[in-house]
Amino acid sequence: MNIMAETSNFKKISDFDNKSLLIVDDDNPFRDRLARAMEKKGFEVFQAQGVKKGIEAVIQKSPAFAVVDLRLEDGNGLEVVKKIQSSNPKSRIIMLTGYGNIPTAVAAIKEGAIDYLAKPADADDVEKALLADPDKKAQAPENPMSADRVKWEHIHRVFELCNRNVSETARRLKMHRRTLQRILSKRSPR
Repeated sequence: MNIMAETSNFKKISDFDNKSLLIVDDDNPFRDRLARAMEKKGFEVFQAQGVKKGIEAVIQKSPAFAVVDLRLEDGNGLEVVKKIQSSNPKSRIIMLTGYGNIPTAVAAIKEGAIDYLAKPADADDVEKALLADPDKKAQAPENPMSADRVKWEHIHRVFELCNRNVSETARRLKMHRRTLQRILSKRSPR
């Protein structure tokens, strides 16, 4: 019964005439990996690196699906979401962010996103979110990140935003520099 409930919450990409998927993210390796994975799942993927390129892509293609990062180098991903909604109100948009919090989730949903996922999201999670029935409650992820992994991801994200400056990262995270260096030298937890 659980399997039937799970499958009834999701459509298949083959059920859609328009399979176009726009991925807007300034993290090039992540965007490329996600694009390749989503192409294998049957989506017709095109990519953009920032708000300006994302809006240009929306004007040219009017995608049926979109995965948009919230914070982009040249602005806020919500601008791309607004443009997608105005060009195709039936589009299914997922917001991605490394900075998950309630106000940004609410803003994303108000602008037209159907779901909000924290980075790093894998292709299976993105596919489930894009193809889920918007009228039904979303299911919890099968393999959520551990608390240690979430902490590790946050520390590394701040480290990258501080241009890999250990002292500045330690100051912003309010931790001792040597403690931070030990954390950065370890592998990511599962």
